[in-house]
Amino acid sequence: MNETFLKACRGEKTEYTPVWLMRQAGRYLPEYHTVRSKYTFLELCKTPEAAAEVTIQPVDILGVDAAILFSDILVPLEKMGAPLEFHEKRGPVFLEPIRDRAGLEKLHVPDPEAELGYVMETIRILRRELAGRVPLIGFSGAPFTLATYLIEGGSSKNYFLTKKMMYTDPVLYAELLNKITDCTIEYLKAQAAAGAQALQIFDSWAGVLAPRDFAEFAIPYVKRIIAALKAAEVTVPIIYFANNGATLLSQSLESGADVLGLDWRLPLDEAVKVVGQRVSLQGNMDPIALLLPPAKMERLIQDILDQAKGARGHIFNLGHGIVPEIPPEQAKFFVEAVHRLSKKG
Repeated sequence: MNETFLKACRGEKTEYTPVWLMRQAGRYLPEYHTVRSKYTFLELCKTPEAAAEVTIQPVDILGVDAAILFSDILVPLEKMGAPLEFHEKRGPVFLEPIRDRAGLEKLHVPDPEAELGYVMETIRILRRELAGRVPLIGFSGAPFTLATYLIEGGSSKNYFLTKKMMYTDPVLYAELLNKITDCTIEYLKAQAAAGAQALQIFDSWAGVLAPRDFAEFAIPYVKRIIAALKAAEVTVPIIYFANNGATLLSQSLESGADVLGLDWRLPLDEAVKVVGQRVSLQGNMDPIALLLPPAKMERLIQDILDQAKGARGHIFNLGHGIVPEIPPEQAKFFVEAVHRLSKKG
């Protein structure tokens, strides 16, 4: 198996810098649309054979060093008892937002094999079909990010209802976050048991929090997840990605993760000064920079590689998910250039 990604996660020497892309299985690929046309988004997430197919597509097409499970961070919340719909223009919608104790009491911690078995079956299929080519990454949302969707009823511009609960009813907020945390622990343990070889925790909206609020209302739950996984002898590398989290890096370092993902707002050499040799780093090119002409993209890639030279380990990635408008040939050139420019010896 190509273990370059796993070696970088562990801080071991690699022959080149491994690379994968957040949202690499998705809407920028025509091959994805061919499969997607047969299903709604949630149906695709819940159909193991199809989800496995779109997971493998970027491995075949782009030559990335890791596959990431095709699913969605919100899938477990539906099984907690929160009815979920995806709308093409609005995105995810929770039909019964959780804003009081009555709503909270309707939620339960699902059994991941019994109620989310399609995710575990997708992982098992992928381990067979990848046949040891590249590692498979499983994932979940972080509790704060997941809570925002439940409280707001979907996406938000200012997270007013979430912060209102944080500030005016911190006991209810903590009980909701603890229930989501319990769910996430069991979900990730099950993914590792099914065969995921690394786990990423996405804190997509962490950057809307002031550092003092992040310390109280977000990072403690991430710490609890990672501590519980390690206590349960889950030995796969764990990546924590706090989007827009430049001001949160020193706190993220205390999460217990093996790798910290970074967006493009903080140069990697500055991140290295904060984290030292304690963790590996993942990132951090602006996704829209994939539109650069080849020579300029190569210069940007080289700059990021140079910034990462002092890191314990480096996995090249975008600073957020690839967007649908990126031509696949640009993404393919990006992966090839990272491999070529980082090759040692």
